[in-house]
Amino acid sequence: MTALLATGGWLPVSVVLSSFLTGIFIFFLREEDVLMRSLLNLGGAVLKVALGILLLWGVAQGFVYTFVLPLGAGLDLILFADPLALQFVLLSAGLWLVTTVYAIAFLEGSPERSRFFGYFSLCVTASTGIALAGNLLTFVIFYEFLTLATYPLVVHHGTREALKAGRTYLIYTLGGGMLLFIGAVWLQGLIGPVVFGPVPALAETDLPRGVLIAIFWLIAGGLAVKAAMVPVHGWLPTAMVAPAPVSALLHAVAVVKAGAFGLFRLVYDVYGIALAGAPAMGGLLAMLASVTIVYGSLRAIAESDIKKRLAYSTVSQLSYIALGTALGGPLAAVGALAHLVHQGLMKITLFFCAGRLAETYDIHNVHELAGMGRRMPVTMTAFTVAALGMIGLPPVAGFVSKWYLALGGLQTGNDWVLAVLVLSSVLNAAYFLPPLYVAWFTAPPPEARLQRRILPGWVEWGLLVPPVITASLALVAGLLAALPISPLAWAELIVALRYFPVTGDGP
Repeated sequence: MTALLATGGWLPVSVVLSSFLTGIFIFFLREEDVLMRSLLNLGGAVLKVALGILLLWGVAQGFVYTFVLPLGAGLDLILFADPLALQFVLLSAGLWLVTTVYAIAFLEGSPERSRFFGYFSLCVTASTGIALAGNLLTFVIFYEFLTLATYPLVVHHGTREALKAGRTYLIYTLGGGMLLFIGAVWLQGLIGPVVFGPVPALAETDLPRGVLIAIFWLIAGGLAVKAAMVPVHGWLPTAMVAPAPVSALLHAVAVVKAGAFGLFRLVYDVYGIALAGAPAMGGLLAMLASVTIVYGSLRAIAESDIKKRLAYSTVSQLSYIALGTALGGPLAAVGALAHLVHQGLMKITLFFCAGRLAETYDIHNVHELAGMGRRMPVTMTAFTVAALGMIGLPPVAGFVSKWYLALGGLQTGNDWVLAVLVLSSVLNAAYFLPPLYVAWFTAPPPEARLQRRILPGWVEWGLLVPPVITASLALVAGLLAALPISPLAWAELIVALRYFPVTGDGP
């Protein structure tokens, strides 16, 4: 215990347990315990943010936070905090807080709220566990925990469509988890515990190249499922049957980001870019990411359902992170890590707005947005900011990510990346500008054909304030990208300190 406290191990454990214990308590609440459930939800979310900030402050002061739990047979569960872990922790904690506010309002009067919010808390527990994982074993444990925690959220409505979507989700994610598990066990059997340390685990390896490639693609294949990369993306659009808060969490924080985050750990912390940059590994991953970027955008154009259009947009946008990771240069890595945050802010805004439109006017399709700019100007302004950011227009944060990815492509000699990014932005415009045009520049239908649901005042505010906050953050992250507290600056710090150290001779 003394060693544990000396290294500050209690703090990363507390970050994980803050939402875990919240979820366990909520499971035992009766449905009519509305106030207690809301207080627990909000209290747990605020506590997680506070602990994350405390962890950030400590790391900035040079403290080391490591928790080691021996599991026997030479296996350890390790939680630790490095700048990369903190980026994902603070993203998860911050967006969980605003999503909790939104979800409490969205689910007002709905059945099975204790079950929903219990699993909702377990979901973010798994996400923070993935972020703070100090070795590959711990990552795999929380990665599978995330699958189990999110399944009940996908099938929450209990309809035939929801149960079918849940089965699809399990088939994909459990299959991906099996690939990840096999790859992790194979690698650990060959070299021993795979720790995420300052030096890549395979930096001094003498393993046969064929074995390295096979293990890389087993692990990457398992991660690609949650990252929704082609051809293992099919679960994501199907999962849109889930309630809007779940969609927002899946697309901005939890499942998809776990896959993208894991790919970065695989390339930089397990293999190292010198090894993973080989054509059969990083080169092929970059091409697969590029195909996914274009394919997801083409599918989004064909969808008239707003949530499905946004789902295919996620398929495309998440692969920007995979592309930047695979390119293997410092600027590309900065772009990937910045987009990890930027995409979360923009995409969660879009889903918040889509949920508010559905709850207020029962709007689910693009053509039904006619006149919504006049009827719901604040909601549609937030939607517009996020959509323009997704296209990559300044000054929203999405522009910053794409700019660095483009520079990263040039820096690494992969000029073709520019063509992919330009094509992607054109396709992004093709599926985001029509909804904006319909909402702002077409006349609304007669009142008799568009009935507004009367919602309690606090519910209205609970559905409105979160997208305003996240859209504002996406705008500020772009406008103030040069400040040392911006997501871009944090990404630059991670890359400079850990992966491409700056020396007197340059990076």
